Parts: sequence; structure tokens; C-alpha cells
Amino acid sequence: MTINTTDLLDRFIRYVKIHTTSDSEVADQGKCPSTNRQFDLAEVLEQEMKDLGFQDVSINNDCFVYGEIPASPKFENEESVLLMAHLDTAEDVSGENVNPVIWKDLEGDRITLANGLLIAGADIKSAIQNHETIITTDGNTLLGADDKAGISAIMSAVAYLKDHPEIEHRKIEVIFSPDEETGHSMDHVPLDMIKSKFAYTVDGGHIGELEIECFNAWKSEVTFYGNAIHTGSGRPNLVNAVTMASNFVNNLPRQQAPETTDGYQGFFAPMSIEGSMEKAKVVVFLRDFDSQNMEYRKKLIDILKDSTALSFGGRAEAKHTFQYANMRGKLDEHPRVVLNLIEAYKDSGVAPKIVPIRGGTDGSRLTEMGIPTPNIFTGGHNYHSRTEWLSLDQMQKACEVLVNLVQR
Repeated sequence: MTINTTDLLDRFIRYVKIHTTSDSEVADQGKCPSTNRQFDLAEVLEQEMKDLGFQDVSINNDCFVYGEIPASPKFENEESVLLMAHLDTAEDVSGENVNPVIWKDLEGDRITLANGLLIAGADIKSAIQNHETIITTDGNTLLGADDKAGISAIMSAVAYLKDHPEIEHRKIEVIFSPDEETGHSMDHVPLDMIKSKFAYTVDGGHIGELEIECFNAWKSEVTFYGNAIHTGSGRPNLVNAVTMASNFVNNLPRQQAPETTDGYQGFFAPMSIEGSMEKAKVVVFLRDFDSQNMEYRKKLIDILKDSTALSFGGRAEAKHTFQYANMRGKLDEHPRVVLNLIEAYKDSGVAPKIVPIRGGTDGSRLTEMGIPTPNIFTGGHNYHSRTEWLSLDQMQKACEVLVNLVQR
């Protein structure tokens, strides 16, 4: 199998240049998509899907792009499969005016971007030593491989099937979703359109990674109420909500932070802090693979906010919101969904490496809704950062996995 890498690269470059950053604050208010610019990519994909022979192509009001590829005669009685990737990019770093840089035949073990940022580490060193083609930005934005690499892989896999009608495959449903990065995409997923009983997201990282479990995720919004007064006459009546919020964050367990944990270790992640003397709010993400440990995390947030408010003479309240659940339990009930994927990896010459997702995907929520959905690698690395990069060779392998997968 030889995937057309020129076509694959052209697709990826075309997609990442379209600004699709989502907005979590707007998404929290129930709006989907949270940014209208996600429709810009959706409309491009709608036309490209029609050109590739997709049937029933549509974009709904929530910006979900849908299309079907009919089954080959041999597979007409087999169940269909759903492939998914997401349109939006994260708001951690700007996704506007992305300027992709293509690196070929590199030597050494690192890349220095135009603005002086350094990309180093074992994965980039291995990619360079293997003479892989690497795509980065100029260092001023993120790249958008999360998840435009997944979109590119799906579209190029379908293009390959179109060019090779001798390859027999089951019916393929494709959905490109908005607002995955805000965690609200599956709040609006058009379940009534989905006919498949199982699915696969293409939203992973390094080649070979196969993800069948993820964090349990909650969001804690902790609000501190103080007593504002002129600072010159603050004693003894001033109660500073900003000081309370800062003290609360400082008392979160230091060895249970994103930057001090890995593997199966959970964490407390302060995401934002804002406000004034009178009222200040802290948003903390709670992550843990074990649901019982998650209860401990929520209780600790409550204890810390109460003790902080008491020590400063203020008042505090916390709101805990469920985001998504570990998908491992549901996937264990459907072993064939994972075994088919493992076999597709091996057929593509890729050694599967089952690793936990230290985050979540649309597949996490979809699995919870009853459609088991493992996650496939894309070849993207350093997501949500200015040093994000993608291996074209690894993305090509993701395409091969998809082509082999739909034949099973």
C-alpha cells in the first residue's frame, strides 16, 4: 500500500491554515460551535467530501460535518464503522495565521524555530534519525495537528479507497466535530444520524499509540468572596478575595500537578484565576484514572476552599462539574472493537502500544453514550503549544491503518 504523501501533505497544510480555534467560555454557555470560524473548515470539507464520492454529505447547525461511503458488495450485510476527528484547535496558543514549515532530510537531534524556540526530545530525535518529513510552525502559533492531522488521515484514506476500487470494505461513516477542545462537542453530537455500533477517533499522538482508556474528568469552579475597602484603611476590615484565591492555588498538592505527574498519575490543574478584592474565581481541572480517587480530589477541593475562607475571614463556594469518564470499562465489554484495530496496526507494519490518554477525546464521551470508540495515533506531538510538530511519515501510517481497519 502506498498512500499519496503529496496529497496527504497538501491536505494538512490547507487545513491548518484555516483558523478554527474554539472558545471554552462561550461553549460553557451552551453555544455550539463556540466560534463561527469552525464553519470555514467545515464548508471546505463538505465540498471535498462530495468530490471524493461521499453520500448524504451535510453540515448541521451545530457544525457537525457528516458523510457516508457505501460498502463494497461483499460487506453490504456487515455493520458500518464510524471514523471521527475534530475541527477546532485549542485556545492555549493562537491558531490564527499558522505558517507551516516543512523540514526534510534533517540531521542532528533537534529543531530550532525561526523565533528561537527549540524542539527537542526523544520523539523528535527518533524522527530526525529516521529521515522523516517533519512539519512545524514558525514558532508564533500552534500547528493544529490536533486534530487536522486526523482529518487529513481520514480524507486521504478515503481518497485511497476511491483510487483503488478493488479494495473491499464495510460502509464508512465520517463525522468531523466542533468544540472537542472545549469538552462540549458530544453535548451536541447528532446521535440520530449515526448508524454505526462502533467508532474510532483519529486524535492520538506518536506512531503506534493505541488508546483505550482515559482520565475521569471533572471541573471545579471555586469562588471566593471578600470584603472590599480602600487599601489605605484596610485594617481590620479588608478581606481580599484575590489573596484567598492565590492562597488556595498555592495549597494544591505540588506533587499532584500536570507538570509533576505522568503515566497513570492523576492531578489538580489550575486553569484560570480572575477577579477582584470582592470576588475571585479559580477554575481547576481534576483528573484521575480511578473514579474513587476522583471523589478524594473533589473532597480535597472542598476542604481547601473552606480552610482558606476561614483563615482569611471570607466566604467560598465550589461547583463540581462532570466532564467525561474513563472509557476503559465500556471498551472491555467490546473486545473485538479493539482487536480489529490491533490487527489493522499489525497489517500496516505498526507495533501497537497501548497507552493511557492523559486527557480525553470525543471518543471518551461517545463510548460513554454506548458507541465504543478507541483512539488512533496521528503522528502529532507537543499538542497545544508553539513547539507542536507532525511527522508526515507517521500520519501516512495512520492512513494505512484506516484503510486496513475498514476491510475487517
